Amino acid sequence: MTRDLVLHDWMVAGIALASGGVAGLLLRALMKWLAKHASRTRWSGDDVIVDALRTIVPWAAVLAGAAVATSALPFTARGSALVSQTLTAVLIVIATLSAARVVAGLVQSVAASRTGVAASATIFVNITRIVVLTMGVLVALETLGVSIAPLVTALGVGGLAVALALQDTLANLFAGVHILASKTVQPGDYIRLTSGEEGYVVDINWRNSVVRNLSNNLVIIPNGRLARTNMTNFTQPEQKLSILVQAGVGYDSDLEHVERVTLDVVDGVMADISGGVPDHEAAVRFHTFGDSRINFTVILGVGEFSDQYRIKHEFIKRLHQRYRAEGISIPAPAHTVSLQHDAPGARPYPPVPHQRDGSPEALAAPTGRGPAPAGPRQRREPERR
Repeated sequence: MTRDLVLHDWMVAGIALASGGVAGLLLRALMKWLAKHASRTRWSGDDVIVDALRTIVPWAAVLAGAAVATSALPFTARGSALVSQTLTAVLIVIATLSAARVVAGLVQSVAASRTGVAASATIFVNITRIVVLTMGVLVALETLGVSIAPLVTALGVGGLAVALALQDTLANLFAGVHILASKTVQPGDYIRLTSGEEGYVVDINWRNSVVRNLSNNLVIIPNGRLARTNMTNFTQPEQKLSILVQAGVGYDSDLEHVERVTLDVVDGVMADISGGVPDHEAAVRFHTFGDSRINFTVILGVGEFSDQYRIKHEFIKRLHQRYRAEGISIPAPAHTVSLQHDAPGARPYPPVPHQRDGSPEALAAPTGRGPAPAGPRQRREPERR
């Protein structure tokens, strides 16, 4: 202290602190009002910005009041500089946290708007948050007078050691970045791997990709494996896709009539059932003369992959009902078995004896099929005289 504190100093400092607190409360109420108006807009980025400002603006007002109160007190030059640096560093930390929240929220909002899902890829969000926080901490340390050059050098050497120890983790990290940057897979896509896993991509984080299958279970796939394997993406280049349904009619059917009836059923399903594509151009293609019927393929359109099961279900029910009403038969597979009899005069195959007695005449009788098997031994009664 350069001099003793007097009542005037305490009053000025108290007024400054109170003013800062009141200003913080007013600004918080203003941010709350802005948040209500931001929620009514279509862009979700303003919600993220206002939510972050609700944290930094009131605290900035309080810190400003504290700075004014400090300047009113008779501190020495060194003490005033230390208090000023401390308050500035605290303000930088608060601003860094708010900036990290804003940037991460904007990245997630942009990713969600492109993929159409709320849970977007968190790998970019986490990387952005870490970069912003690291820069803010370094600036705060520089403000406090701490030299960051040795710290940056130590972080570089330590980062090399960590990179050698975490090769698999870093491989998954860069594989995830490559997957998202190349846009081969995005959150919300339905994929199927050659190993059999399939489902909707829920999230791609720094180590693995989370896939939710149709049974609502989560499948965890490392990013490195996802980048190396062959896969089918049923969402790209567009979400709509065509499915094939196999059917068949009897040989006595009028194929022109069958085609008209089938196309009418397809148009009804596309227009009435959720998941159908009303503007889909239906098609029927006859392709095979089967054993008992003429087979054909019906091409249907669905909005996305999981809709195909509902569309197939309704189409088969309506087609079966319509065929019955139109008198079009759908024969079951049948096979004709033809028995060929021997020509007249052919030498018949000798019958196989089922039972033979043990008499010498029976054993000596020819059978035409090799030696006769030994028959059961019979007990001979003694001859009576």
